[in-house]
Amino acid sequence: MLREVWSFRGFVFGSVKRELQSKYTGTQLGAFWIVAQPLSMILVYTVIFAGIMKPSLPGHHSPFAYGIYLCSGVLTWGLFTEMLGRCVNIFVEHGNLLKKVQFPKLCLPIIAVMSSWVHFCIVMVFFMAFLLISGNFPGWIVVAAVPVLLIQTALTVGLGIFLATINVFYRDVNQMVGVVLQFWFWLTPVVYAPKILPSFASEVLGWNPMWPLIDSYHRIFLDQQMPVWGSMLYPTGLALLFILLGMVAFSRLQGEIVDEL
Repeated sequence: MLREVWSFRGFVFGSVKRELQSKYTGTQLGAFWIVAQPLSMILVYTVIFAGIMKPSLPGHHSPFAYGIYLCSGVLTWGLFTEMLGRCVNIFVEHGNLLKKVQFPKLCLPIIAVMSSWVHFCIVMVFFMAFLLISGNFPGWIVVAAVPVLLIQTALTVGLGIFLATINVFYRDVNQMVGVVLQFWFWLTPVVYAPKILPSFASEVLGWNPMWPLIDSYHRIFLDQQMPVWGSMLYPTGLALLFILLGMVAFSRLQGEIVDEL
């Protein structure tokens, strides 16, 4: 399957380029809309949590501490939800294309993942610029975010392909994912510090695979420390499991996908 996808790499890259161009063609602000939503979300949360609730981050006295904590969590969580949300409905959304054109179906989730990565990279450029200007750039430690992002992407892709395949036959999956993501967000320390939770809650929520990933981003960008690599074993194991489940489900059911669309 991967060899087939590689033979259609021109189609994949061309689709990503056309998608980005068509999405902002005709708008006056162009690519600014890529960053508008995450920036507006950060502004709202900063005003509510930092301004009104005045959350405390022990050991951090910088006026930008909570903003960095928030950005590193919200932006990477946004990558997760965008990738997963797009992958889950990708086959149903492009049903007419699958019926008319012969190409590897696996190209569609790959296009969705690549588009999400392009958006994320653009947003991260602004975040890195903010860190540099405010004097809070973590230095070479920022490189540690790359393997964490790769683990997160693998987890998202595996889960996304599995759910996308099932969603073709049970359309409730797409609706369910939207609801689950809302709860999942608040069960992950994206906008709050884990230290405010009671010990039993931290132990239970420790089974959340996004918990150690988001915590790693906070350690890198706010604490300017390396992640606890041992905590990456759990999300890495789940990522491999979901990739296996996703590919098995896809390989067994891909012949029936077009008939169900």
